[in-house]
Amino acid sequence: MTDNIKIVPAILTDDPEALTKMVRQAESFCDYVQFDIMDGLFVPSQSITHADIARLTTNLSWEAHLMVEHPEGYLADFKQAGASRIVFHYEAAPSPRDIIYQARELGLGVGLAINPETPVSKFLPLTGEIDSVLFLTVNPGFYGSPFIPEVLDKVMELNGIAPDLEIGVDGGIKESNIARVAGSSVSVICVGSGIFLNPDPGAGYRRLKTLAESGLKDKEP
Repeated sequence: MTDNIKIVPAILTDDPEALTKMVRQAESFCDYVQFDIMDGLFVPSQSITHADIARLTTNLSWEAHLMVEHPEGYLADFKQAGASRIVFHYEAAPSPRDIIYQARELGLGVGLAINPETPVSKFLPLTGEIDSVLFLTVNPGFYGSPFIPEVLDKVMELNGIAPDLEIGVDGGIKESNIARVAGSSVSVICVGSGIFLNPDPGAGYRRLKTLAESGLKDKEP
């Protein structure tokens, strides 16, 4: 199990003005965020694009979570917009290894996002070639979707096989469940509405981090 845990604000919006607001809020309490990118095809909803992010001026480091079909077509644009890592869906890629290679050629970090129904055995051969696995704990594409606790079993399964791999979870995580999530051997927890729907996002972020750390302590033998 990881000895510490990172809370990453996940920014999901289709409104460039809301994007700017959330980025400015995040700048006050963290140094790294995830932008959720949706194409209306792989998932029903659509979001901001690389061009919206490129127009921002920010010191935040960031990754793009690509909930899109044909993610290979997005790599160069997001690299140019300033992404340090792209996280693409295993289920969206007929040849994930090709996308990993293309991203590496561009100098991008690479994460693999996994939908709730996909078993660990499907993507396990790729884990030696990527920087992280991001388990979706909701059905992707909707803000505030309900948490699926059974995904945590997959987190613990993968951690038992690849204990040095960064494992994250994303979706439906709030004050009421973050301690349990933190106790499941994750190293990164992405939180969207649990932060940005709080009247004070910075206070919400700090509260979630405190609760996550308490979940780690409770898990210690």
